[in-house]
Amino acid sequence: MSADARKSPDARQTTSAVIAVGANLGDRQATVLAAVRDIAELDGVQLTATSAFIETAALKLDGIDEAAPAYLNGVVIVRTELSPEALLDRLREIEQRHGRVRTERWGDRTLDLDIVSFGDVQQQTEYLTLPHPRAHEREFVLAPWLEIDPDAAIPGLGPVRQLLEGLRGTE
Repeated sequence: MSADARKSPDARQTTSAVIAVGANLGDRQATVLAAVRDIAELDGVQLTATSAFIETAALKLDGIDEAAPAYLNGVVIVRTELSPEALLDRLREIEQRHGRVRTERWGDRTLDLDIVSFGDVQQQTEYLTLPHPRAHEREFVLAPWLEIDPDAAIPGLGPVRQLLEGLRGTE
């Protein structure tokens, strides 16, 4: 009998998802650590890995803003029973509990939670694009992700290691 045939009928399918976590306002360290705990406590979500958090300059629509408060950025990997949209809804609730206000695109924020990838899903809707459309351009996402998953890949774009080397000019 195959392993799949031995699963109970109640066994739920889970998908691996990568979530970027960042903050540049308030007590950044306390906020990102609390956010990771909040993610781990979500129903239907199991936290499987957390990267170290790195400090990076704020990235705005027109580039790096050295005058803005620096970010603490990292990633977590979860297994989830939730749909991508339901996971995003829960992440937005966590952001709101931590004082996130959406007034300026790419503005300073108390907390930013983005789904970077969700299994092999590739989709573009009004509500959610997967994988994250700019993750492959962001060292502050790729480096922490690679730290906790050396074999990571972005669906449709390739291995995170190669994408990061390309950003760093070390290919």
